Amino acid sequence: MLSVSHVTKYYDTVKAVDDLSFEVQDGEIFGLLGVNGAGKTTTFRMIIGLLEPTKGKILLNGKPIDYQVTDTIGFLTEERSLLTKLTVLEQAIYYGTLKGMRKEKIEERLDYWLNRFGMSEYKNRKIKELSKGNQQKIQFITAILHEPKLLILDEPFTGLDPINVELFMEVIREFKEKGSSIIFSSHRMEHVELFCEKLVILVKGECVLEGSLKEIKKDYRKKNIHIIGDVSIDKLKEVPGVLDVQNLANEIVVKIKSDKEIDDVFEVVKKGKNVTEFKVEDATLNEIFLSKVGEAYDK
Repeated sequence: MLSVSHVTKYYDTVKAVDDLSFEVQDGEIFGLLGVNGAGKTTTFRMIIGLLEPTKGKILLNGKPIDYQVTDTIGFLTEERSLLTKLTVLEQAIYYGTLKGMRKEKIEERLDYWLNRFGMSEYKNRKIKELSKGNQQKIQFITAILHEPKLLILDEPFTGLDPINVELFMEVIREFKEKGSSIIFSSHRMEHVELFCEKLVILVKGECVLEGSLKEIKKDYRKKNIHIIGDVSIDKLKEVPGVLDVQNLANEIVVKIKSDKEIDDVFEVVKKGKNVTEFKVEDATLNEIFLSKVGEAYDK
């Protein structure tokens, strides 16, 4: 288990992280979210031991994170951190050795993952000769080569097509099932919704929202109603409590304040024609994120 307890980080007089606390259990995927400059990268660097907190404690399985512990951590950075003049094998040996692995074990694990990602023929190719998507795969492989107990993934799907995004998701879920603690960060909220059980949203280093995704959506209250059919847009907009009506290519989306407005919207829909769908859903995480971040900046 990872425990971040009342952590604050200053750069001279600039407060990058402000009294941040959260826990990531074994076998849990945790979302650490925020706009650029929110403090996510500083938090990651403190977790892996590159930076010392100004205040507070960070513990992994009850122990401070030092060089004896970092061998159990894998980190996929948002920026490319590959040595492009090396071959894929040389890159893996370099990173694996830093994590205390023997060369034979490194090559065995590399062969497994290259085969898993359909990249066996790239083993002796130089990193700079690979596409951006394949470089991202190699960066991911080097982060998981030593089978980490804590895995930090910062924008892991950068440069990937939908097929490879799905493959990454499959592997991440496997690490979860094995009991690894996983911290996931992405600007793509739909990816976060697929993964994260709990999350924290940071603004200017401060937590503005935290908790389980299920409870966050419940507490937000606002709903979206998806309608397929010929329904009067003007009549929908006249319903008290309707915040917005979007007439999209294949459906109408009605945004409402809470579930109290559902029946009134349905009364309008009943008067429409060819209605084949009336579906009520929680607001998306993207909507909640924009709302909470906007509120924080308005203060």
